[in-house]
Order: sequence, then structure tokens, then C-alpha cells
Amino acid sequence: MQTHSLVHSSHLPRHSPGSRFLSKSLMFFKNKPFPLSTPNSHVSILNPKYGQVSLKTRLLAGCMSSGQELTASTTNDCGVTSVSYFKEGDKEDVEEEMKMEASSGGLENASLWEQMKDIVTFTGPALGLWLCGPLMSLIDTAVIGQGSSIELAALGPGTVLCDSTCYIFMFLAISTSNMIANSLAKQDKDAVQHQISILLFIGLTCGFFMLLLTKFFGRSALAAFIGPNNSHLVPIANSYVQIRGVAWPAILIGWVAQSASLGMKDSWGPLKALIVASVINGIGDIVLCRFLNYGIAGAAWATMVSQVVAGYMMIDSLNKKGYSGYAISVPSFADLMTIFRIAAPVFIVMMSKVTFYALIVYFAASMGTLTLAAHQVMVQVFFMCTVWGEPLCQTAQSFMPELIDGKNRSLVKAQMLMKSLTIIGAIFGLMLGIVGTAIPSLFPNIFTTDQNVIQEMRKVVIPYFCSLTITPCILSLEGTLLAGQDLKFISLSMSGCFALGALLLLLVSSRGYGLPGCWYTLVVFQWTRFFLSLQRILSPNSMLFSEDYGKRMFQKLKAE
Repeated sequence: MQTHSLVHSSHLPRHSPGSRFLSKSLMFFKNKPFPLSTPNSHVSILNPKYGQVSLKTRLLAGCMSSGQELTASTTNDCGVTSVSYFKEGDKEDVEEEMKMEASSGGLENASLWEQMKDIVTFTGPALGLWLCGPLMSLIDTAVIGQGSSIELAALGPGTVLCDSTCYIFMFLAISTSNMIANSLAKQDKDAVQHQISILLFIGLTCGFFMLLLTKFFGRSALAAFIGPNNSHLVPIANSYVQIRGVAWPAILIGWVAQSASLGMKDSWGPLKALIVASVINGIGDIVLCRFLNYGIAGAAWATMVSQVVAGYMMIDSLNKKGYSGYAISVPSFADLMTIFRIAAPVFIVMMSKVTFYALIVYFAASMGTLTLAAHQVMVQVFFMCTVWGEPLCQTAQSFMPELIDGKNRSLVKAQMLMKSLTIIGAIFGLMLGIVGTAIPSLFPNIFTTDQNVIQEMRKVVIPYFCSLTITPCILSLEGTLLAGQDLKFISLSMSGCFALGALLLLLVSSRGYGLPGCWYTLVVFQWTRFFLSLQRILSPNSMLFSEDYGKRMFQKLKAE
């Protein structure tokens, strides 16, 4: 077989005759097919800059004749890509592959405006992962608030124990999406299936652990949390917690399955689960609470059933992608260490946030039943709005690694993606701030008709708005830090923010600043997170501005 070799012009001297000759030759071949002695001749081109697919596309653009077609085979270790001519008849296959290449360009190859459109397209359906829990609790809050202010107050500590505790296990979701995305980048389906199996085992184990913990220690935790001044709320809140606790295994298995879907760039599965689960929860709340008068227990049953259904739908979505969502494997020690390296810092971050929000509820509970009821409404609307920024964090984790330290590494494109995420975060923040503030301020009767509760709600409108508007930008920045594996910094910074916030809460509580003092402390907590993350990313040694960052991280991981 006759073979011709061409050397890429970038490896020749700038002014050498060979370089000029090769440039003219390549320009010539742009409009003419390569001369062949046989239909199956090969041309090998040394081109370390472009991968196999990119090289093939460039050649296909101008080197096909009516009787022969061109494709590319595997690039060897020396950077040599073999390109083959085939007889007429294979053109449809090549054109289909070119279409697939064009459609898989990703955010890294798009302009700023195209990036922003693609981010919105990806993040829209991905909201299902984060909206499901807060939306169900918000529905519970709206329905229960119409019936009883006492049950509404009891719902506050009940949802903290059920929903906020869920976020402790966010490390499981982040580890899943991170590991799945990296394995798919290597086209290793066996590794993907293995990771899904071991992560499902961990999720199921944690779920049963939480189920038992809720069963035997739920009442004691509520009593300590609510305090002696509101001890009459403990039995009511406990009935809610015990019913919802049954769904713990399904919740965490669903989180693993949803995160695996996001790692596979599928954000429609979580959206479908959100729609179905929300409809079930809404109908169940209305039927059980309003018509059958089951009160807070009816709301708990409706939420629990909807979460089980959502978990099943996520497993079924994995099965439709060709992976077994029912195959569960016990992880080895090496698997556990891989997960631990990612999960431990994320666990510290989530624990800091969850504990801080729990402290706010704790101090609000010490201010009386009406204040606690008002805080329950405001904090549920707040959580419902803040989760709209979570998909921006997921987008950064899904697309940044390839640009920071991947095959197509480009810090310029990474910076442009960060700019897109920040712009969208600012727009989202302003929109959420306006809408999220308007709902409890202008339409408080959606949640309660008690005028004393409504008066307490309106006292925190300003700090509520200031805390909400900055949240999407914070999540964009923190997602970039997670994508760049800057886990030590993000865990230390979040721990510091928690310590600062806890001290301020003690101060404002002891000085008698009431519920507004707690919410102004949240403002300090949020904006401190924003400025610390922004300073870290804009640092000359950060993952977006340092050419040596990827090498340092690789050497660190290799040493571990």
C-alpha cells in the first residue's frame, strides 16, 4: 500500500522553503483530492494540535471527489493520524459522523452569546434536581398555612430535619456527576456502570441509616431544636418527620440516579421527575389536607409518596440509557478513597451551609410561635428561589474540567464560560430577587391569613432581597472552584463563613434584634461567600489564569 506522509507546518522553521512549499501544497489540496494509486491508499499527517475528528473534518471539507470518500482512524502515541479513502457508498456514514461532531461541539467551542443560550438550554431542565424538594415543602407550607398557624410553625423545624438534612448528602450527588462525567469522557461504559452501582449502594446505605436515625432519634432532635418554650410543637412536627422519613432510601437513590443523568448531559430526566412528583404532591396535599382534614400528617404522606415516585423515575431513566439502575455493588477500599477525596470537602461545605440555616431557624424558634411561622414562610420561598442558581453550579462542573485541564484545554474559553455563567447568574439573581420578594410581600395570603404572621414576614423583606439576588452568582463561582478541584479552599472558606455567621447570630440574638437581625446576618454570610470565591478565581494563581495550575493539580492527585 502506497503511503504519503506530510508534516504539519507549525513544526517547520517559519521562513524555511519547506514550510512555504508545504503551505502552498496544503492550499492546493484544499480544492483537489489527493492523488491515489489505489482506492485504499492512506495519508498520515503529523498534527498534535488537532485531534482525529477535527483533522478529518478539515480534510473532508475540500478533499473528497465524487468517487472516493475520506475518514480518519486512530491517532497513535506519536500524534500521527491515519486518514483513509474509501470507495463511493460510504458517504452517508461519514456525513452522519460529521453531523455528530458538529452537534457535540459543546460550550467550549461557542461564542459568548451561544454559550449563554446553551447554558440556559442545559440548566432549564436540570432544575428538577434541586426544585423537587423545596417545591414539595413550599406546597406543604401553602396548604398547611391555610388551616392552622400552629401546624405552620411546627412545619418549620420539621422541614429543616427533612429537607435541609438532605443537603448534607449533596456530596453524594456531586461525586456522582463528577465521576460519571470523567468516565464518559474516556468512553468507558464499564466504569460508568461500576460507578453507578457502587454509588447506588452508598446512597441506599445512607438512606436506611437516616431512616433508622429519624425513627429512633427524630423526636429528641426536634425537642432539642425547638426548645422548651415551644414544646407543644414537638408532637406535631414529629408526626411530619416520621412519615417523611420513610422516603429516605428513595430520596438518596434518586439523587444518585439524577446526578448520573446530569453527568451524561441529560437534564430532561430530572425535569420529568419534577413534573410528576410535584403533581402528585400537589394533588395529595389538597385531597388529604383540605378535603380529608389530615392536616400536617396528610402533607407528609403526599410528599413522601411523590419522592418515592421521583426516585423510581430516575432509576428507570438510567435503564433507558442502557445502564442497570438496579445493579448494586459493594465498593472496594480504592472506590471509597476515590469518592472520599471528592466527597469530604463537599461534605464540609454542605454541613456548614445546612448548619447555618438550621441555626437561623433555631434562633427564630426562640422568638415565639408567630415569628417562627413567619420565618418558615420566608425561608421556604427563599430556598425555592435559590435552587434556580444550582444548575449554574452543575454547568460549571460539567463543562469547566475539559477547558481547565482536559484534552481541549483553553483558559481563554474557560474564562469566557465563567463570564457567561456570571452574567446569567446576575440576571437570574435580579429576577429571583424581584419575584421572590414580591410573592410573600404582595401575596402573603397564599401562605397564611394571620395578620401577625404577615407583619413579621414584611419586616425581613430588605435583607431577604439582598441575600437572594447574589445567590446565583455565588453558585456559579463555587461550581467553578469545584470543577477546578480547588476543594481545600472552598471547604476552608465555607467553614470560615459559617463561624462568622454563627458569631453574628449569637450577637444579634443577645441584643434583641429579632428576626430581621437573623436575616441581616444571612446577608453578611452570602456576600462574604461571594467575595471570597471571586477573589480566589480572579487570583493570578487560580485555575482560570495560571498555565501551571493543571500540572500542579495532576502532580498532587498522582502523589495522593
